[in-house]
Amino acid sequence: MSGYLNDEEIASMNIVEHIQEYVVKGAKALYDADLPKDQVAVTPTRKEFAGNYTVVVFPLVRLAKKKPEAIGEELGAYLQKEVPGIAAYNVIKGFLNLVIADSFWNQLIRDIYQQDNYGLQPRNGRKVMVEFSSPNTNKPLHLGHIRNILLGWSAYKILDAVGYDVVRVQIVNDRGIAICKSMLAWERFADGATPESTGIKGDHFVGKYYVKFEQAFKAEYEAWQSSAEGQRVYEEKQKEDQSPEAFFKAFKNSYFNEYSELGGAAKEMLRKWEAGDTATRALWERMNNWVYGGFNETYKKLGVSFDKLYFESNTYSLGKELVEGGLESGVFYKKEDGSVWADLEDAKLDQKTILRSDGTSLYVTQDLGTAHQRYKDFGVEKMIYVVADEQNYHFQVLFEILKRLEQPYADGLYHLSYGMVDLPSGRMKSREGTVVDADDLIAEVIAEAKLNSAERDTTADLSDSERDDIVRKIGLAALKFFIIKVNPQKRMIFDPKESVDLQGQTGPYIQNAYVRIRSVVRNAGQFDLAKATEYDTLNAEERELSQLLFSFPQIIQHAADEMNPSHIASFCYDLAKAFHKFYHDHSILNAETEAARSFRMQLGLAVSQTLRTGMDLLGIEMPERM
Repeated sequence: MSGYLNDEEIASMNIVEHIQEYVVKGAKALYDADLPKDQVAVTPTRKEFAGNYTVVVFPLVRLAKKKPEAIGEELGAYLQKEVPGIAAYNVIKGFLNLVIADSFWNQLIRDIYQQDNYGLQPRNGRKVMVEFSSPNTNKPLHLGHIRNILLGWSAYKILDAVGYDVVRVQIVNDRGIAICKSMLAWERFADGATPESTGIKGDHFVGKYYVKFEQAFKAEYEAWQSSAEGQRVYEEKQKEDQSPEAFFKAFKNSYFNEYSELGGAAKEMLRKWEAGDTATRALWERMNNWVYGGFNETYKKLGVSFDKLYFESNTYSLGKELVEGGLESGVFYKKEDGSVWADLEDAKLDQKTILRSDGTSLYVTQDLGTAHQRYKDFGVEKMIYVVADEQNYHFQVLFEILKRLEQPYADGLYHLSYGMVDLPSGRMKSREGTVVDADDLIAEVIAEAKLNSAERDTTADLSDSERDDIVRKIGLAALKFFIIKVNPQKRMIFDPKESVDLQGQTGPYIQNAYVRIRSVVRNAGQFDLAKATEYDTLNAEERELSQLLFSFPQIIQHAADEMNPSHIASFCYDLAKAFHKFYHDHSILNAETEAARSFRMQLGLAVSQTLRTGMDLLGIEMPERM
């Protein structure tokens, strides 16, 4: 089969642009008016009205000095005469509804059927980077990471679909006090245990000791509060008869930094790491490698991979060269204590510290250096950062500074901000171990899919490995679609029970539409599709499916423009729903004529190919059986 549409096919299919162009020509011919094309709104006709596309005629009222209904009638007659493919029209108040000829939809389905890559654009020679996942090495991946990973992977797939060369990266947060907490807890409580000796996955193993540290610290702090020293500190530092409960709740960080034995030991470990202490570095490397092995297992389950990994232990010192340049150019200024600042008040971003007075970096300093390093590594013109909306201010500052430093990639920076994921019981807390673990969640949805498959027993003739592969695809589709179908900007509540419901607006529902079509193809045997050209009268369901298929390339572009994979998810659901209705109401193999049978086979194949492409853009595989 051919790859992309040729120019003639594109021209024949792009009827929406033809309508816009001829509305402009009609305005000139009928009313001697110059109507800008961007003021011509052409949208799908609402289902309660006859038609396929609707033109809003109100922008012409002032120019034509006529009532909207009269303009609609005159413009409709003009378009029907001048535009190939418009079969009829009707006017409802200020809305001109256009009926597209069945011959257009028939040709469209033949064009789509002949392609493997319908909706995808050719390479544009431009390069973009997507950063996603970027976990800490003190705990395993959890539900929040899954949303990040799925959004990042979909962003990569969608940008690739519209022609970009996409580099997938992550920055691993592998240093700092949180990492030292896990290391210290392992030293004190593990008694030499390892992931191998315990049979625990590496990232889970290390995360267990991060929780153990927090538990030990909590017990230490509670004991200190009732001690003589704790009471003395309370008496000295309380404000305005502050209750002990309120005081000690607010004093927790100060206790960690000033009084805690565990806190002091963790900070000493961090100091040794920064000084390059051999034993500390060896333990750090050993425990991080346990975590990396665990991460890679989870990434493999989710079907994602990266082109390059950056590590904070390597990048935390980057950015100082850019700071020096910014001082010379006046973008930054230095205070008397030696700290470096950026005055961003004119951009409503306040004063921002760039370097501490002791010359050490902050996260914004590191991110400045990392962005510059990535540009040197890959020459990308766009950088997409997939990070939760808690960091919105950080990225506003980062992007503003890079613009002021006149970096060549500064105009191509984008923060794919997404809402946090909550549980029905509230927010997840890694320190307390109250998270939905990624591996457990994946296992849960696959187990639910396996249970449902056993109840239907539709794959009993397959081998165990074939059934397991189908169950894996169904379970992951349930998980991935549940998360991706939500607009990234919205905070979401993840209900594990609802996520594994295999009915309704779910991934398995869409997979089932695909499987139905593949079953029809298997049962059809040899078939001749040439007769489809003789099918000249489509039913309503066939037109609806054709119009949905026609919109697919625009949906992909829209998703890329907004960095919003939920547009693809909504499209796939709408297409699957429309096909299920068509399948219920109309026979394919026993169609009334050979021409109808041939056309419906092509229509089904076009739907299946488009569903496969659309779901692949979301990182979802399609099974041949369910």
